[in-house]
Amino acid sequence: MATNKNQHFVPRCYLRPFTMAGSEAAINLYNLDRKSSICNAPLKSQCSRDYFYGQNDTLENAIQLVESGYASMLSRLLVNNKTLTNADQTLLHTFWLFQHLRTEAAAKRAVQMSEQTREIVGAEEVNFRLGIKDAVLIAVRAFAENMSIVEDLKFCLIRNKSKYPFITSDNPAILTNRWHLQDKRTVGHSFGFNSSGALVMLPLSPKLLFLGYDGDVYNVAHENHVVDVKSARDIIAFNQHQFLQCNANVYFQRAENSEIIHQAYLDIESKRPDSRYKMTYAELHGIENGVERYVSTNPKSRNKYKTAIVQAQTVHPQPKIWPSQIKIRPKGYVYCNGTAVGYVREAKRSSSSHRPFRRESA
Repeated sequence: MATNKNQHFVPRCYLRPFTMAGSEAAINLYNLDRKSSICNAPLKSQCSRDYFYGQNDTLENAIQLVESGYASMLSRLLVNNKTLTNADQTLLHTFWLFQHLRTEAAAKRAVQMSEQTREIVGAEEVNFRLGIKDAVLIAVRAFAENMSIVEDLKFCLIRNKSKYPFITSDNPAILTNRWHLQDKRTVGHSFGFNSSGALVMLPLSPKLLFLGYDGDVYNVAHENHVVDVKSARDIIAFNQHQFLQCNANVYFQRAENSEIIHQAYLDIESKRPDSRYKMTYAELHGIENGVERYVSTNPKSRNKYKTAIVQAQTVHPQPKIWPSQIKIRPKGYVYCNGTAVGYVREAKRSSSSHRPFRRESA
């Protein structure tokens, strides 16, 4: 049985650099529903739930191992950040993936999608129900099976040289995709870990942020995998992803920044989607030359005797502005094979589909 009842889905070791100066006990937060700041909030009660991971000592110990490795690396990086070593990159992208998968926001989204699927297909609740803890355990298992899924990206450290701080949130490990959100070929489609143009972000402190990017699509000029940013506009662009992706709260270090955080949220509020996913129900319409053809149908008028598929698609919000450091390569490229797999990176072609891929300009 797990000895720690209060389990964090965003660990205190991660939030610590954002705590109030001189104290690791309190942190400032901005609540999106209330549109107001709460200063001097207890750190120990942030991003935690009783037995969030269940009551499994082995799992809890494994999580603590990941977190302790991150905490040790971060304490060193906060002092010396003139370069980002290969070992640092591996540890950071591994921690990013774990953090991306395990938050309460991710678990809630999985539960909501599961429940809506159950309602669409008319399955009995007793036989088809996913709880928060079930979703969390599935996410942890997915992490264990896909730890290297973004290792083909290029990575760098963004050093904030402006007076405007990086913020973080209760869902801080961002997966986004500038190319996908802006290219006409991808309209109506979603993207994931394997997609061309993937971007991963994780604020590390008010002055540091970890960035991963598809090097075949973007160019980020750096020296020893470090980029200095002096423009407040670029910091605001990175921060917009925290407002767009968080569940309820964003966190910031200095109480005097409460008003600029409030104004920054009001500026991006309209871009937050009403729902984080879209469900599509399609019934088999016919078979031509051995190929099944499905037609989208209102699930309320479905024919329960027909073969059907239910597609759950993640809704990805788009910020108002992008950091100027993330530039589309003039001769960048992506890979596509004409299937629902969409556009994938070169390293992901063999694992994405048996159908051959063709190379296209980004």
